[in-house]
Amino acid sequence: MGDIRGFLNHGRQLPTRRPVPVRLRDWNEVYEPFPTEVLQDQASRCMNCGIPFCNNGCPLGNIIPDWNDLVYRDRWQDAIERLHATNNFPEFTGRLCPAPCEAACVLGINQDPVTIKQVEVTIIERAWDEGWVAPQIPPARTGKRVAVVGSGPAGLAAAQQLTRAGHDVVVYERADRIGGLLRYGIPNFKMEKRVIDRRLAQMEAEGTRFRVNANVGVNVDPSELDGYDAVVLAGGATAARDLPIPGRELAGIHQAMEFLPQANRVTEGDVVADQIRADGKHVIIIGGGDTGADCLGTAHRHGAASVHSFEIMPRPP
Repeated sequence: MGDIRGFLNHGRQLPTRRPVPVRLRDWNEVYEPFPTEVLQDQASRCMNCGIPFCNNGCPLGNIIPDWNDLVYRDRWQDAIERLHATNNFPEFTGRLCPAPCEAACVLGINQDPVTIKQVEVTIIERAWDEGWVAPQIPPARTGKRVAVVGSGPAGLAAAQQLTRAGHDVVVYERADRIGGLLRYGIPNFKMEKRVIDRRLAQMEAEGTRFRVNANVGVNVDPSELDGYDAVVLAGGATAARDLPIPGRELAGIHQAMEFLPQANRVTEGDVVADQIRADGKHVIIIGGGDTGADCLGTAHRHGAASVHSFEIMPRPP
């Protein structure tokens, strides 16, 4: 525990967002840079609890108090080693995770919780800037071949771990670019795609191979996978939930994953024929979760005349 009075001396702070009129003119991430000294003050708010419920709240089991303390002590390289010990891609989770760790933070009982997610993303961005995120070449090869079907975050994490264990790994992706939901479901204003590309470059240097436009069971015969010693199925959950009510068949009603990937392709420089756009339209979004928020931000950047979001849950406190 670097500062025993940190949680008493400092309130919770987060990076400021770029002004709305500015950020609606582009697809870049919305947050301004966060000063290092302020971030270290935020890390000092961690109380190094006897039972770190943040660690239990994290689905990855991140050792959060350790890297909070290391950041406060200015030991950034140790912090990224501790963070990478449990998390292959903190640059993804640090931007996109709903942060159940913060909901589990003991400080949150009677104060605002520690800004765990911001500390996490700052550690990994510092590590990239300093050149500490280098390819980890396996010291020996096992001779085993593994196919990973799907290149979303689960498929990529599995592929990286298997490659580092010395196996020969090939990732099959049905789309034309690697990344799955990260690439075509998450808008750039939440995570710019350069974040994926630099990690893919590391994985390729480690020996992972990628095949795009390879839809197993469609244009890739499943028998091709017989030549592998193991197969990892990481296809994701792409079955949309429909709303079978009167009027569903009318024009202008689209699933989110029809709308969002097209916008992402355009930001990648592709030309999308008959793109679904919201320019000048009055938009209704049914569903108020992360995907609904992605649609809202995309519709505003298209120049929608108005956007209304319908949410089945009560307004949060």
